[in-house]
Amino acid sequence: MTQIRDTSRDMRIDPDSFAGGYFRNAVYRHWDPYEDIPQELLEQDRERLLDTEGNEERFEAFRTALALFGAGEEAVTEDLMPLGLVLEDIDDQMFLSSQIYEEAKHTQFFDRYWREVVNPVAEAEDVDVTEPTDQRYFPEGYVELFDRTEAAMERLLDDDTPENRAKAYCHYHLVVESVLAQTGYYGFNARFNEDGPDVYDDADIDQPELDGLVKGVNLIRSDEGRHVGFGMQKVRHLIHEEDVDPEIVQGTLQDLLPLVSEAVQATATEEIDPTPLVEYATEKLTRRIEILTDEEADIPPVEDLVQLDDTGATGAAD
Repeated sequence: MTQIRDTSRDMRIDPDSFAGGYFRNAVYRHWDPYEDIPQELLEQDRERLLDTEGNEERFEAFRTALALFGAGEEAVTEDLMPLGLVLEDIDDQMFLSSQIYEEAKHTQFFDRYWREVVNPVAEAEDVDVTEPTDQRYFPEGYVELFDRTEAAMERLLDDDTPENRAKAYCHYHLVVESVLAQTGYYGFNARFNEDGPDVYDDADIDQPELDGLVKGVNLIRSDEGRHVGFGMQKVRHLIHEEDVDPEIVQGTLQDLLPLVSEAVQATATEEIDPTPLVEYATEKLTRRIEILTDEEADIPPVEDLVQLDDTGATGAAD
């Protein structure tokens, strides 16, 4: 029989710990990528895309954005595993298990959307049907970002130091999940949500309301608010309790920003200027650095981090 490694605790878990609270929140807010996104919503998205006057360049940009997100969710599902192997606390491990599960659900949503919306629209419009793994969709900077994230996580298996943990959290939770993903979801809501932010109002193009896509990405975005909060808590602890140099964190985040910008610009067209999204990503990164390095700053409660308003924005620290 395997013995419990940590004999210092009376009970197996501490439900009052921050990780324990995050885990309970994940269980409470569970959603199903099939049952909670009805088939009729995806059929409606498909019809609205077909009814929208557009061009092949715009549709290709749309497919690129979806491919980037689907691949990103798949990559983080795989790349998070090393962190789970080095965490010692059972509450941390339980939360991380819920996060891996949620990343897999996000992968499933984007796969479903490609099968049931993107490919049928391509067939109906007589456009080349492509797979979401087609390498045309992934610019070099995007590939490098995920290669670096994978390397940062795998480094923990051989050299698990506070500094390397901070770098791993920075790559995964604070850049890929916080800056890149949140910027993309912001862009989706701006383009395809009637109540979304006013980013593209000046663009002279017909923007369909894609309720199925918006519902899916907002459910995902709510999950990511919890994931980002966990990573920020961990990095703040490493800086303020384990004496990790804040310059390591700031330098890691700033080194990765150009790769995020390249990924965002991959979805641009002549009609859609990526500048507002690049600025949004830069502002989000700056805000993250401020919260991490200021010892007096507070990370909002997890209930606030996962709460969305009508625009799809999280209610705090967005």
